[in-house]
Parts: sequence; C-alpha cells; structure tokens
Amino acid sequence: MKENKQPLTTLSQQEQERYDRQVSIKGFGRKRQLKLKKARIIVAGIGGVGSSASMYLAVAGIGSLTVIDSGEVELSNLNRQILHWEKNLGTSKALSAATKLKQLNPDIEVTAREESITEDSVLKLLEGTDGVIDCLDNFPSRYILNDAALKLGVPVFHAACSGFEVRATTIIPGVTPCLRCLYPRELHQAKVPILGSIAGMAGNIATTEAIKLIAGLEPTLKNRLLIYDGLHLRYNLVNISRNPDCLFCKGVRTNEG
Repeated sequence: MKENKQPLTTLSQQEQERYDRQVSIKGFGRKRQLKLKKARIIVAGIGGVGSSASMYLAVAGIGSLTVIDSGEVELSNLNRQILHWEKNLGTSKALSAATKLKQLNPDIEVTAREESITEDSVLKLLEGTDGVIDCLDNFPSRYILNDAALKLGVPVFHAACSGFEVRATTIIPGVTPCLRCLYPRELHQAKVPILGSIAGMAGNIATTEAIKLIAGLEPTLKNRLLIYDGLHLRYNLVNISRNPDCLFCKGVRTNEG
C-alpha cells in the first residue's frame, strides 16, 4: 500500500478536520494525536475481532498499521468479519482488509502481510512496532506472539471472545502478567461460537486500550482482566498479577517510562 509521506511532526488541515472530535476530548489534544500519527501498530488476525480493531485504529489516525493474516475469506466469516464482503470470498484476508482500511483513511500507511505468526517469522514481524493487537484465534499462535513481544518489550493488547463473552487485558512486558501467566495451558475449542457484535466489542476494547497507551494515557486493563457478559450485560474487572514462576516473563524488564 502507498506510504504516508506527510510530516510526522504536524497535522495537515485535512487531518485536523478528520480528527477534530477526538482532539477536542478534554486532556487529549493535538499533542496526543501526533503520538498516534507517529505510532506503528500491528493487528494480528483479521477476523471478527481484528476487523473491528483495525478499522478503529485506522480512523483514529494510527500512522502505520500492519495487518497480518494467512487465511482467505470464507462465507462463514461474514457474520462478524466486517472488513470482508461477499465479493471477497476466496481472496486474502490481509489484502481484503488493507484495501478497505486505506479507503477509510488515506492519510495512514497500511501494510498487508499474508502470513502466519510462527516462531520463525514473529520476531521480524514485530520489529520496530509500538504495540500489537492480539486478535488471533488459537493459543499456539497467541503464545508465540506473547513470547516474542516479551523478548522485544512490545505491549500486547489481548482480546478474545466466545458466544456472548469478551475477555481482554493489556500486557506490558515486565509490568503486567503475560498471557502464559493467565493461561498456563492451552484452551481448546474446535469451533468457537460467536455473535458478531461481541467480536466487534472485543476489538473495540483492545483498540481503546492501545490508543490510550500510545497517546500517553493510563490503560485501564493494566494488571486487570475484563470479562464482559453480553447476554446479561455484566462487566467484571478482575485484578491479576504476574506469576513469579512463569518461565516466560520471569526476569523481563520493562521499557515503560
């Protein structure tokens, strides 16, 4: 996709108009908007959660957005994966998403990576990024992403959903529990049932946390796990802590501050 050639130190007239409503939020302003413009964020997995997350990152003005997915669009995806349309069936999810994201906001740089998160590829994929939205659909890939992010000191915004439930947390290496602290063993489910609006909510929660952290605001889900029950409209914030015996984040130092 075409690179964003606009200066990272100023907002153009078009950008000022595009982001006017969020810049007007008390305590946000142009300074925080410029931080978003300079940021490089990865969305890992462009399914139901990733579709929502990447769309709201794009319209918020994240300067460089990379979407990663090795899959192709299938009919069963369309109840929740709103970046993909029926005309995209059989095509690359990453390319389908990147094309529409660039149309949503021509002022940002969008890169499509048509590949899987593997132990061989992950460090190169994460190099130079400011944060990763974990929208993956399986624990082996999530663990690989978690371990690489710990090694590189990259924040991970974890979002998962099933049925009417959303679970989300913000992982800051050396500060918060990592994914393996929360889930020492893989959770297996062959076919995850999901309502489309719940997937969208999971993506929006993770995106809001990412925007806050990049903009210099305190993320609410730092050392907390959010559990949302959409069936009964109940939220639960659970305090979580690092496992001192976790072999993966033990001894990891923070880049925070």
